[in-house]
Amino acid sequence: MKATARAHTNIALVKYWGKKDPTLMLPQTDSLSLTLDRFYTTTSVEFDPTLAADQIQIDQAPAAPNVAQRVSQFLDLVRPQGCFARVASVNNVPMAAGLASSASAFAALAAAASWAQGLHPSRTELSRLARRGSGSATRSIFGGLVEWHAGHDDQSSFAEPIQEHVDFGLEMLAILLDTRQKKIGSRRGMQHVVATSPYYPTWREVVAHDMAAMKLAIAAQDIDQIGHLAQTNALRMHALNLAADPGFTYFNAATLKAMETIDHLRETGVSCYYTMDAGPNVKVIYDRRDRETILTALTPQFGADHLVVAKPGPGVEELTDERDSLI
Repeated sequence: MKATARAHTNIALVKYWGKKDPTLMLPQTDSLSLTLDRFYTTTSVEFDPTLAADQIQIDQAPAAPNVAQRVSQFLDLVRPQGCFARVASVNNVPMAAGLASSASAFAALAAAASWAQGLHPSRTELSRLARRGSGSATRSIFGGLVEWHAGHDDQSSFAEPIQEHVDFGLEMLAILLDTRQKKIGSRRGMQHVVATSPYYPTWREVVAHDMAAMKLAIAAQDIDQIGHLAQTNALRMHALNLAADPGFTYFNAATLKAMETIDHLRETGVSCYYTMDAGPNVKVIYDRRDRETILTALTPQFGADHLVVAKPGPGVEELTDERDSLI
């Protein structure tokens, strides 16, 4: 009763930023993301009827109590009756820094916990299950460009790929400005914005427009339009935070510097755009043919070790070699 899964993070190009049901993790709007190859989580789950409690380890250390509780509550959705588990998880992505670590973590946990019982759920079923741990995890079940249907209940809220094998030059570069845990978690930030930001009703209209436009841009393989839409959508999401009561921001001085640098590069003729999630780190969207030009411009300001080039990544996968097991 043991299995190991690996899932990759995803970065939303059209964001949802707000839940209408925090228990089922149903979002206020649809969303669309790109799964990345460079950031991922590997998780092993072993159900053992002799255990008296779950044993949860993250990055080779016992999980913090609040994290362990969240993992155990998720396992309650799938565990065999009365059976506890050993869980070991290793992140190849900084946690709680706006780099979607919870997306890869719960996608990997959902798959490993299911496969450890000999279950063979469809990817749609895994997507619905992963959503119960972290909303964006529903998209990390799939590779490439992925759409999350907001839905209205547990059955209708799931993700599906738009283009799982991205066959044009779309890439994303992460500028790692601050990988410390953010002060305001995504869940708390979303709840506060939905409750207090006067612009939130308009946000739903913005997302509906951007989803339709983004799918057209993807079909046309128009990276300039994809980048433009993603940057505008991100700025409008962060405007919701500034307009909340009290207002807040995930940006720091380095975030603003990176944004200004990308805008300047684009003004000089380089096709590049930025997006940011709930954290200070900036992700650059561009055509791979411009990768070296962008790296050359960014390296002197941010340092080569703070720049990570990511290509479209795969969906969740089972690691069957015993050497890959963390338990």
